[in-house]
Amino acid sequence: MRKIGIVGIGHVGSTVAHLIISQGLADELILVDKNTAKRDSEVLDFRDAASLLPHHVHIASGTPADLADADVVISALGHIDLIEPGGDRFTELRANTPEVQQVGQALHRARFNGVLIVISNPVDVITGIYQQVTGLPANQVFGTGTYLDTARLKRSLGDALNVDPRSIQGYMLGEHGDSQFAAWSTVRVLGQKADELVTNYHLDLDAVANDARVGGFTVFSGKKYTNFAIAHAAVSLAQLVLSDAHNEAIVSHYDARFAGYISTPAIIGRSGVVANFELTLTADEQRALQQSANAIAEKTAAYL
Repeated sequence: MRKIGIVGIGHVGSTVAHLIISQGLADELILVDKNTAKRDSEVLDFRDAASLLPHHVHIASGTPADLADADVVISALGHIDLIEPGGDRFTELRANTPEVQQVGQALHRARFNGVLIVISNPVDVITGIYQQVTGLPANQVFGTGTYLDTARLKRSLGDALNVDPRSIQGYMLGEHGDSQFAAWSTVRVLGQKADELVTNYHLDLDAVANDARVGGFTVFSGKKYTNFAIAHAAVSLAQLVLSDAHNEAIVSHYDARFAGYISTPAIIGRSGVVANFELTLTADEQRALQQSANAIAEKTAAYL
């Protein structure tokens, strides 16, 4: 019996729900939102589609108390209306923090002991708050982090080289925000390293990395929200948990080197982050990762 809960049924949460239902990734799906009319309407809309779908998923409205036995809970609550195009995800922090604390406390009271996947921004900080408030082991609470930004890097690089982004290896690391960076030493495509791509294809690495970094705001500027890519990222990670995949992923998880949450490599399985491993980074990339951790701490202090 695979049970998933989604907290926050806005643009992102409803898209996450749609993917889970259409792909039959859960046997039971509980939707939670403080706007109960919106929540119940989404549930009814999904149930109206039930006879047209190839998979059966039991869908219901609920509260955090109904998530006690959930395998995975996905936090998609947020206030994206507070972010201006080209702005900073930290502008959501003050508004999201009390709601995250309320949800986290409710999950704690319910004795939820599954895996909590966090989308809510600023995701590195919010994920840490969830872990503290729920009291869950750190490995059971992680955020989407630069898992999505890595996908954006692959899209941008694929466009530049006219190749399928799925054939590209490499990572964006650090904050899911302005201080993230492309770890070019990890990139492999067409059998070549980044420096070879510069020579052979006249590739502008800075332009590609910046395109990935601002990709979310590029989408936001036209739609005033983002939903599809981040929803696919969250659902992809939920699948790794439910299938106990032990798959490599770059997610925002607790990294003892920085005493906080930041996107570095992890192995994802049934209990969340089941193992860590370190990439062999250049000295410049190591400095960039430390600077990104510092940026998260500095902005947290400034906004809270």
